[in-house]
Amino acid sequence: MEGLDFYIPAAVGGAAFLFRLPALVRRRHDPLLRSVGGLLLVASAVFVFAAPPTIAWVNRVTGVPNISAPLVYCLLTGFCASCLVLIINWRGGDAASRRRATRWCTGVYAAVIVALAVLFALADAPEERLRDLDTYYATTPFMREMIVLYLVAHTAAVLVTTVLCCRWSRQIHGWLRSGILLLTAGYLLNLGYDGAKFAAVAARWAGRDWDWLSTGLAPRLASLSAVLIGIGFVLPLAGQRASQRRRARVAYRRLGPLWREVRHAVPGSTPVRMSRWSPPQLLLTQRTSAIHDGMLLLAPYFDTAVRDRAHAAALRHGARAEEAAAIADAALTVAALRARSRAPDEAARAGPVPARESPFDLVRMSEALSHPVVADVRRRASRQESAP
Repeated sequence: MEGLDFYIPAAVGGAAFLFRLPALVRRRHDPLLRSVGGLLLVASAVFVFAAPPTIAWVNRVTGVPNISAPLVYCLLTGFCASCLVLIINWRGGDAASRRRATRWCTGVYAAVIVALAVLFALADAPEERLRDLDTYYATTPFMREMIVLYLVAHTAAVLVTTVLCCRWSRQIHGWLRSGILLLTAGYLLNLGYDGAKFAAVAARWAGRDWDWLSTGLAPRLASLSAVLIGIGFVLPLAGQRASQRRRARVAYRRLGPLWREVRHAVPGSTPVRMSRWSPPQLLLTQRTSAIHDGMLLLAPYFDTAVRDRAHAAALRHGARAEEAAAIADAALTVAALRARSRAPDEAARAGPVPARESPFDLVRMSEALSHPVVADVRRRASRQESAP
């Protein structure tokens, strides 16, 4: 299909916008999210209206040859303004300063858009050009100025954005850094697009034909750039969600020993069965809640003396402070389980529920069930159960 190399990056930008749309709706007053959303929408519109089939359709509907040229150039200028507004909001700082910088940037690029429209109105460009308008009219009065103006505006915005993205990539880490690196690569390709366009136009001024740079290389660079930029905006959010799901799955599995211990000894803590395809965060929450419910049932059987002895023994084994606390809590729980099984209707000695109540503290406690100190407490409790 003709124009597919334009519609594919437009679809990528649109998909990236839709991916961020829920957050944009929830936080519609956030200037940073609005900037990202606006940039993705404008970038998608640029590729839609720059596709040759769309250019021909717009020219035909309006009845004005090459009217698509100022339309696409104005959209591209709007993309430039969106890039700079995004940078302004991304940098943070004083809200009033950001508003002033945003108004200044918007005003400058609005003036460029007006100038593009005026220059086209003054130009004489009667022959429709779907792909090579930049080079075909490179020496035509007013069209020449219009072409140079949009390229200069685009180059300036992309250059500033690229430099700042390069700086930030050295200051951040994780998924955000990966996204920034993709954005940097995308904007570098945009600079390549500008370089190819300038070279082709300058060649026409010199009486040479380097049109392939404008009609062949530049669109491909722009398409690849749009894909990288779209992925760069989506990757940090998608990667963060994937990491959260992975951490939840790992924590869910590592909580298994403690959950099974409490479930078998305290039937009231057994949760409702859920599908294996349920969200990991939901499964983790359910398992954590079941463990806490079991702990509440065991609370009357907690013997703080058992915990103190286990904590001292763990330290003697070389455990660090957090590890020793988890081992002590695990020993306290094992002893309480055995005490409850011996005397289900009587509390041995009242004591506090272990202080560590986050999923990851429970994970350490679950892993501590296999520690030798806990195993020793388990053996002692078993001997007490078998004693007459």
